[in-house]
Amino acid sequence: MEVEVKKISVAEFQEMEFDENDSHLYELINGELVKRKAPTPQHQRLSIKLSVSIHTHVEQHKLGQVYYAPIDVFLDDHNSPQPDLVFVAADQLSIITKNGIEGVPALVVEIISPTSIIRDRVTKKELYERSGVQEYWLVDPQNQEIEIYTLQDGQYVLLSAASSLEGELKSAVLPGLSIDTKTLFS
Repeated sequence: MEVEVKKISVAEFQEMEFDENDSHLYELINGELVKRKAPTPQHQRLSIKLSVSIHTHVEQHKLGQVYYAPIDVFLDDHNSPQPDLVFVAADQLSIITKNGIEGVPALVVEIISPTSIIRDRVTKKELYERSGVQEYWLVDPQNQEIEIYTLQDGQYVLLSAASSLEGELKSAVLPGLSIDTKTLFS
């Protein structure tokens, strides 16, 4: 006999109350509540460096808005992830509301932690692909690599990859962006 698991809706998720002493972050992925630990110092350092690089480029070229975690991204009725970084293009700024980002952003960045490898590489990648996020960046601190996937015909294809040793990052969503991966991972 198969037991049916009830999915939580975004509306139910928004009404949930968490203990104020709880230092975990919560996401809603495919109707399931996902509990995450606070990020490590290495994770936060990478997040800051990427935020500054991306934000500076976006501001200089008036491309839109950049946000960093924690921020809710409401993709549909059963998904509210909190990507590490989110870029909302200038032509879609209306999806930014007082509650978070209510719609599909142009780009999301996830920084992999030891406990999030499968969630980031498989579950969230499939979620962002299915939702229509144009570009998905996976940052791997352990291997000092970044992979950039772009949406083509509804599927992610690897657009660019770089490591701390070599490679050049290319973004279809943020053309002209230059990130020194050697400095990023130092």
